[in-house]
Amino acid sequence: MAPHPLARPELAELEGGSGVASATGDEDRRKLWRARHDAFWSVKSMWPGREMVVTDIAVPLSHLAACVGETARDIEASELKATLLGHVGDGNFHVIIAIDNNDQAELQRLEGFMERLVARAHSVDGTASGEHGVGQRKRDYMDAEYGSAVAIMRHIKHALDPLAILNPGKII
Repeated sequence: MAPHPLARPELAELEGGSGVASATGDEDRRKLWRARHDAFWSVKSMWPGREMVVTDIAVPLSHLAACVGETARDIEASELKATLLGHVGDGNFHVIIAIDNNDQAELQRLEGFMERLVARAHSVDGTASGEHGVGQRKRDYMDAEYGSAVAIMRHIKHALDPLAILNPGKII
């Protein structure tokens, strides 16, 4: 893998990064995808016995650095066990949070973090979900992001699934 022509590895190193790479062919692309998918298991192994909450947002590239920095500070202030990663070239980054589902205070901190994460994306005309879908944790933010379109989506789902047997209990 070769560094991207616009990459600044020295900046990554200043911030604790270990390098910047981009795919130049199919084999390189597969290696990067494998690394991305393996990241989940690496994070899970850091905090055994905890449940993983995977979330993402996508923001315009002009706001990416600020959003990543604010999110990192938010994780630290929230005292959550989490890591940030992403394929940031398209403005999308992920947060993997290790949660103890028996710790109500931690679950409350998670909910506060999720609210701030989504608000952060929306404040710069980003989206609450870059590629993972809205999911259970973000469904309360659909109206803020999609407005009246949510009602239309619900009507379409009901028209196609009047017995609510497809994806039961889900909004769409």
